[in-house]
Amino acid sequence: MTIQKSFSTRAWLELILLSVIWGASFLSIRIALDEIPVMTAVAHRVFWAALALWAFVAIKRLEIPRNPMIWMSFLVMGVLNNVIPFTLMAWGQLYIETGLTSILNAATALFGVIVAAFIFSDERLTANRAVGVLLGFCGVTIAIGIENLAQFDLRSMAQLAVILGTVSYAFAGAWARKQLSHLPPQIAAAGMLTGSSLIMLPVAFWIDGSPSLALEPRTIAAVSYYAIIATAGAYLLYYRVLAMAGSGNLMLCTLLVAPVAIILGAVILGETLNTRAFAGFAILAIGLVILDGRILTVLRKSP
Repeated sequence: MTIQKSFSTRAWLELILLSVIWGASFLSIRIALDEIPVMTAVAHRVFWAALALWAFVAIKRLEIPRNPMIWMSFLVMGVLNNVIPFTLMAWGQLYIETGLTSILNAATALFGVIVAAFIFSDERLTANRAVGVLLGFCGVTIAIGIENLAQFDLRSMAQLAVILGTVSYAFAGAWARKQLSHLPPQIAAAGMLTGSSLIMLPVAFWIDGSPSLALEPRTIAAVSYYAIIATAGAYLLYYRVLAMAGSGNLMLCTLLVAPVAIILGAVILGETLNTRAFAGFAILAIGLVILDGRILTVLRKSP
């Protein structure tokens, strides 16, 4: 893929749109958590998103896999990419700011590189990637605060929960490449969310009890947004951007999501982040840019 194609106007516009959608998802989840327990909130997200994606599959008349092993792979993918990270991050948002959650979420790219380097021979940890990962971890450490790493209060545990969620995302990426890369992406996403639903629905009933249907209008709007738009719709848009801009440029989305979430959290929820969080994000962003490597390549070629 050429640099010109990677930075086409259409690709940039859709990448920015995807970042805004995902950035706003942190806010909508936090709003829903004011009325809905964590497990129920996650169950809503995966169940309604799965229904929406299967409707899309039906409209497009895509072939549904019949191999039981593929459906087992969907189940594993659902656990790694939805059940674990969605639950940990939603719980974390009860105790830390929306913007800080989005900053820590950017660590997904760091763990993704590390996991891939151990599993795939063609994704070795080069010098650029090693430096980028180290800088990224420095940024995450600063954003969390070194003193918080030694504590076990709810706030520090919430931040670690979000980080563990990003680790799960990293393993999900490796699993998807090994087990699901031969499938149409829409089928893979629908199957994954179905696997997630098979787990989260009984878990939510067991832990939270029967879900209440008498919800505030803003809660219904929040659930509708993060399930239909920020999960089902975002997956479809994600694959459009992937086709136009390539997998490398999707790392930029991770960086663009955080400012959107920070701004929305400040404007709508009145959240404030300390200077340390912003400094940590800046260092993390530099690490991800170095890890990506393309800007350094352009600078080396410049006269």
